[in-house]
Amino acid sequence: MRRWLLLLLLVGLPALAQSSGSGNSSPSAPAPQTQDDSKSQPKYNPSLEPPRSDRVNAEALGEREGESSSKDTQIDLSPPPGDSKHPLSSDVPPDAEVGEFHPWDPHRAAKDVEVGDFYFKRKNYRAAEDRYREALYYKDNDAAATFRLAVCLDKMNRPEEARERYEAYLKVLPDGPEASRSRKALERLKTTASATSVAK
Repeated sequence: MRRWLLLLLLVGLPALAQSSGSGNSSPSAPAPQTQDDSKSQPKYNPSLEPPRSDRVNAEALGEREGESSSKDTQIDLSPPPGDSKHPLSSDVPPDAEVGEFHPWDPHRAAKDVEVGDFYFKRKNYRAAEDRYREALYYKDNDAAATFRLAVCLDKMNRPEEARERYEAYLKVLPDGPEASRSRKALERLKTTASATSVAK
Protein backbone atom coordinates (compact mmCIF):
# COMPACT_ATOMS: atom_id res chain seq x y z
CA MET A 1 0.00 0.00 0.00
CA ARG A 2 2.82 2.37 0.91
CA ARG A 3 4.53 1.68 -2.40
CA TRP A 4 1.43 2.74 -4.33
CA LEU A 5 1.11 5.97 -2.38
CA LEU A 6 4.78 6.73 -2.88
CA LEU A 7 4.49 6.02 -6.61
CA LEU A 8 1.46 8.28 -6.94
CA LEU A 9 3.25 11.08 -5.12
CA LEU A 10 6.33 10.77 -7.29
CA VAL A 11 4.34 10.73 -10.53
CA GLY A 12 1.85 13.39 -9.48
CA LEU A 13 4.23 16.02 -8.09
CA PRO A 14 6.14 16.74 -11.35
CA ALA A 15 2.89 16.99 -13.31
CA LEU A 16 1.52 19.37 -10.70
CA ALA A 17 4.67 21.50 -10.78
CA GLN A 18 4.50 21.80 -14.58
CA SER A 19 0.87 22.94 -14.57
CA SER A 20 1.45 25.59 -11.88
CA GLY A 21 4.86 26.57 -13.29
CA SER A 22 6.18 29.86 -14.55
CA GLY A 23 3.43 30.66 -17.02
CA ASN A 24 3.55 27.63 -19.27
CA SER A 25 0.00 26.95 -20.43
CA SER A 26 -1.28 23.44 -20.61
CA PRO A 27 -2.60 22.14 -23.95
CA SER A 28 -6.14 21.87 -22.54
CA ALA A 29 -6.38 25.60 -21.73
CA PRO A 30 -8.47 27.64 -24.16
CA ALA A 31 -6.72 29.75 -26.72
CA PRO A 32 -6.81 33.50 -26.10
CA GLN A 33 -9.29 35.44 -28.18
CA THR A 34 -8.07 37.72 -30.89
CA GLN A 35 -9.54 41.11 -31.59
CA ASP A 36 -11.37 39.80 -34.64
CA ASP A 37 -13.21 37.19 -32.61
CA SER A 38 -14.37 39.70 -29.99
CA LYS A 39 -15.72 42.04 -32.67
CA SER A 40 -17.72 39.33 -34.42
CA GLN A 41 -19.47 38.19 -31.22
CA PRO A 42 -21.60 40.89 -29.59
CA LYS A 43 -21.30 41.11 -25.84
CA TYR A 44 -24.59 40.91 -23.98
CA ASN A 45 -24.49 41.92 -20.36
CA PRO A 46 -28.07 41.87 -19.01
CA SER A 47 -28.87 44.18 -16.14
CA LEU A 48 -29.83 42.17 -13.11
CA GLU A 49 -31.07 45.17 -11.15
CA PRO A 50 -34.80 45.45 -10.45
CA PRO A 51 -36.67 48.04 -12.52
CA ARG A 52 -36.90 51.47 -10.97
CA SER A 53 -39.63 54.01 -11.53
CA ASP A 54 -37.16 56.91 -11.83
CA ARG A 55 -35.71 55.31 -14.97
CA VAL A 56 -39.00 55.40 -16.89
CA ASN A 57 -38.93 57.64 -19.94
CA ALA A 58 -42.10 59.70 -19.52
CA GLU A 59 -41.94 61.02 -23.09
CA ALA A 60 -42.15 57.49 -24.48
CA LEU A 61 -45.50 56.94 -22.73
CA GLY A 62 -47.31 59.36 -25.03
CA GLU A 63 -49.98 61.97 -24.37
CA ARG A 64 -52.78 59.57 -23.44
CA GLU A 65 -53.82 59.60 -19.79
CA GLY A 66 -53.31 56.25 -18.04
CA GLU A 67 -55.60 54.61 -15.49
CA SER A 68 -54.84 55.33 -11.88
CA SER A 69 -54.15 52.50 -9.50
CA SER A 70 -55.01 54.56 -6.45
CA LYS A 71 -58.01 54.17 -4.17
CA ASP A 72 -59.74 57.04 -5.96
CA THR A 73 -60.44 54.86 -9.01
CA GLN A 74 -64.18 54.26 -9.16
CA ILE A 75 -65.58 50.90 -10.28
CA ASP A 76 -69.19 50.54 -11.34
CA LEU A 77 -70.68 47.69 -9.27
CA SER A 78 -74.28 48.24 -10.27
CA PRO A 79 -76.04 45.24 -11.86
CA PRO A 80 -76.97 45.38 -15.52
CA PRO A 81 -80.45 46.69 -16.29
CA GLY A 82 -83.20 44.10 -15.88
CA ASP A 83 -81.06 41.79 -13.72
CA SER A 84 -83.59 40.16 -11.42
CA LYS A 85 -81.39 37.12 -10.85
CA HIS A 86 -79.04 38.97 -8.50
CA PRO A 87 -81.11 41.35 -6.35
CA LEU A 88 -79.42 44.01 -4.28
CA SER A 89 -79.25 43.32 -0.55
CA SER A 90 -81.44 46.38 0.07
CA ASP A 91 -84.18 44.84 -2.11
CA VAL A 92 -84.36 41.60 -0.08
CA PRO A 93 -87.14 41.72 2.52
CA PRO A 94 -85.90 41.44 6.12
CA ASP A 95 -88.02 38.33 6.82
CA ALA A 96 -86.63 36.44 3.79
CA GLU A 97 -84.98 33.14 4.58
CA VAL A 98 -81.28 33.14 3.76
CA GLY A 99 -79.57 29.83 3.02
CA GLU A 100 -77.15 28.55 5.61
CA PHE A 101 -73.49 28.56 4.68
CA HIS A 102 -71.35 25.61 5.70
CA PRO A 103 -67.85 24.41 4.86
CA TRP A 104 -67.11 22.57 1.61
CA ASP A 105 -64.73 19.69 2.31
CA PRO A 106 -65.02 16.78 -0.16
CA HIS A 107 -62.09 14.94 1.41
CA ARG A 108 -63.75 14.92 4.80
CA ALA A 109 -67.02 13.84 3.18
CA ALA A 110 -65.28 10.88 1.53
CA LYS A 111 -63.79 9.88 4.89
CA ASP A 112 -67.24 10.10 6.51
CA VAL A 113 -68.66 7.80 3.82
CA GLU A 114 -65.83 5.36 4.45
CA VAL A 115 -66.48 5.33 8.21
CA GLY A 116 -70.22 5.05 7.57
CA ASP A 117 -69.58 1.96 5.45
CA PHE A 118 -67.56 0.49 8.33
CA TYR A 119 -70.53 0.92 10.69
CA PHE A 120 -73.04 -0.27 8.07
CA LYS A 121 -71.16 -3.56 7.56
CA ARG A 122 -71.36 -4.16 11.31
CA LYS A 123 -75.12 -3.41 11.22
CA ASN A 124 -74.71 -0.31 13.38
CA TYR A 125 -77.17 1.63 11.21
CA ARG A 126 -77.61 4.55 13.60
CA ALA A 127 -73.87 5.35 13.58
CA ALA A 128 -73.72 4.84 9.81
CA GLU A 129 -76.63 7.26 9.34
CA ASP A 130 -74.81 9.93 11.36
CA ARG A 131 -71.67 9.61 9.25
CA TYR A 132 -73.57 9.69 5.95
CA ARG A 133 -75.44 12.81 7.09
CA GLU A 134 -72.14 14.41 8.07
CA ALA A 135 -70.74 13.59 4.64
CA LEU A 136 -73.70 15.37 3.07
CA TYR A 137 -73.04 18.34 5.33
CA TYR A 138 -69.51 18.72 3.96
CA LYS A 139 -70.43 17.89 0.35
CA ASP A 140 -73.96 18.63 -0.82
CA ASN A 141 -75.51 16.13 -3.21
CA ASP A 142 -72.79 13.52 -2.77
CA ALA A 143 -74.23 10.58 -4.69
CA ALA A 144 -72.55 7.82 -2.67
CA ALA A 145 -73.55 9.31 0.70
CA THR A 146 -77.11 9.95 -0.51
CA PHE A 147 -77.66 6.40 -1.73
CA ARG A 148 -76.07 4.77 1.30
CA LEU A 149 -78.11 6.97 3.62
CA ALA A 150 -81.25 5.83 1.78
CA VAL A 151 -80.31 2.16 2.23
CA CYS A 152 -79.50 2.81 5.87
CA LEU A 153 -82.87 4.48 6.51
CA ASP A 154 -84.57 1.63 4.66
CA LYS A 155 -82.87 -0.89 6.96
CA MET A 156 -84.05 1.07 10.01
CA ASN A 157 -87.65 0.87 8.72
CA ARG A 158 -88.04 4.60 8.00
CA PRO A 159 -89.62 4.36 4.54
CA GLU A 160 -90.58 8.02 4.02
CA GLU A 161 -87.07 9.30 4.68
CA ALA A 162 -85.57 6.46 2.62
CA ARG A 163 -87.86 7.31 -0.30
CA GLU A 164 -86.76 10.96 -0.20
CA ARG A 165 -83.10 9.93 -0.29
CA TYR A 166 -83.58 7.45 -3.15
CA GLU A 167 -85.29 10.20 -5.14
CA ALA A 168 -82.48 12.63 -4.27
CA TYR A 169 -79.93 10.12 -5.57
CA LEU A 170 -81.84 9.80 -8.86
CA LYS A 171 -81.84 13.60 -9.20
CA VAL A 172 -78.07 13.70 -8.74
CA LEU A 173 -77.19 10.67 -10.91
CA PRO A 174 -80.21 9.49 -12.92
CA ASP A 175 -78.04 6.98 -14.81
CA GLY A 176 -75.58 6.30 -11.99
CA PRO A 177 -74.34 2.91 -10.85
CA GLU A 178 -77.05 2.62 -8.17
CA ALA A 179 -79.91 4.04 -10.28
CA SER A 180 -81.57 0.67 -10.97
CA ARG A 181 -81.39 -0.32 -7.29
CA SER A 182 -82.86 3.06 -6.32
CA ARG A 183 -85.77 2.65 -8.75
CA LYS A 184 -86.49 -0.88 -7.49
CA ALA A 185 -86.40 0.32 -3.89
CA LEU A 186 -88.76 3.20 -4.73
CA GLU A 187 -91.24 0.79 -6.36
CA ARG A 188 -91.03 -1.53 -3.36
CA LEU A 189 -91.56 1.36 -0.93
CA LYS A 190 -94.55 2.63 -2.93
CA THR A 191 -96.22 -0.80 -3.02
CA THR A 192 -95.53 -1.25 0.71
CA ALA A 193 -96.98 2.17 1.46
CA SER A 194 -100.09 1.49 -0.64
CA ALA A 195 -100.57 -1.94 1.00
CA THR A 196 -100.35 -0.48 4.50
CA SER A 197 -102.77 2.32 3.61
CA VAL A 198 -105.28 -0.26 2.28
CA ALA A 199 -104.89 -2.37 5.42
CA LYS A 200 -105.73 0.63 7.60
